Amino acid sequence: MFDEHQSALIERIAELERVKSAAAADQARLAVALDTARRAAEAAAGVPAAQRGRGVASEVALARRDSPARGGRHLGFAKALVHEMPHTLAALECGALSEWRATLIVRESACLNVEDRRRLDAELCADPAGLDGMGDARVAAAAKAIAYRLDPHAVVDRAAKAENERAVTIRPAPDTMTYVTALLPVAQGVSVYAALRREADTCADGRSRGQVMADTLVERVTGRDAAVPMPIAVNLVLTDETLLGGADAPADIAGYGPIPAAVARAMVADSVGDRRSLATLRRLYAHPAAGALVAMESRARLFPRGLARFIALRDQRCRTPYCDAPIRHRDHAQPWADGGPTTADNGLGCCERCNYAKQAAGWRVRTQVDENHTHTAEFTTPTGHTYRSGAPPRAPAITVSEVELRIGVALARHAA
Repeated sequence: MFDEHQSALIERIAELERVKSAAAADQARLAVALDTARRAAEAAAGVPAAQRGRGVASEVALARRDSPARGGRHLGFAKALVHEMPHTLAALECGALSEWRATLIVRESACLNVEDRRRLDAELCADPAGLDGMGDARVAAAAKAIAYRLDPHAVVDRAAKAENERAVTIRPAPDTMTYVTALLPVAQGVSVYAALRREADTCADGRSRGQVMADTLVERVTGRDAAVPMPIAVNLVLTDETLLGGADAPADIAGYGPIPAAVARAMVADSVGDRRSLATLRRLYAHPAAGALVAMESRARLFPRGLARFIALRDQRCRTPYCDAPIRHRDHAQPWADGGPTTADNGLGCCERCNYAKQAAGWRVRTQVDENHTHTAEFTTPTGHTYRSGAPPRAPAITVSEVELRIGVALARHAA
């Protein structure tokens, strides 16, 4: 039934998986070599010790076409393997471990001192054959068990410190949905889920279990009935014809992205039609041909609130290539101290990490508006490599009409 050709295909797939692992091991060595060379050069140049190596993680991320946050993890992972965990590195290089499973071992051993970490490394990975057949969960569990046996106090202390990392995040999901994720201590997380489940168990109004739990979460967090339309501020980057149903150009929600015109119309209609809600309409002006948002400027060093909001709406997320982090800073591409103007063209939305990384010696950023009226930024790293990013595409050009002005007036009166 199965011929030699199919067998050869499987062998090739397995071989490529081994190549991927070997490449990951080589990347780790190269990342450490780059960090070591950069720190040595900066030390020779008199750079303070606390500032040496700044930006290296971001360079690694750009080279790997990954986010700067992951670049920091890649570099930390590489240092642990090269300096402290030679057996794990060897297992990765020969293909006994994937990069992710090696990452799990590094993560579970992070709370140990160097000596104990090396003991864990030798016990778990000195014989690569012992790793055969182990999946992600088994690898992580084995590393965690060894770590606890070597230093139980360190593991307990790590668990206590982890509570300080509790947070709530949001990210887009398909079909105009979002994932709201809460990182909580296990007891609190289980109790939250149990409370939502109890509510679902006692409800019999036709909604599914998941729907009841989701609606209950919204009601208890916001204090509003889930059936009440949410307060909505429409940063309108669509034509009045789209809003009124005459066209299907997408709308755009800041921090989320494009949504279908029909969904946008429904959101506006629900908010305007319900007195318990609140709706506002903000008009954003665009280039008459391309739809790109027009520029604004200021003579101040800090970006005024309106200009900062404009940049955030234009860029949506950090403008460093491959970085999807939320915007935390509005920064000058050409530094203000070097004569860079406080304008939309010279402004960039950045996350905190990327803003600080590009302040390291050797980084340069140049912005321009291209022939399609798209705001573009070119990042040059200390090694001379360049990477480009463009502001996300917007909806088609906006035309001013009497109808739209009337809508704005009506919504403003409703909000009042």
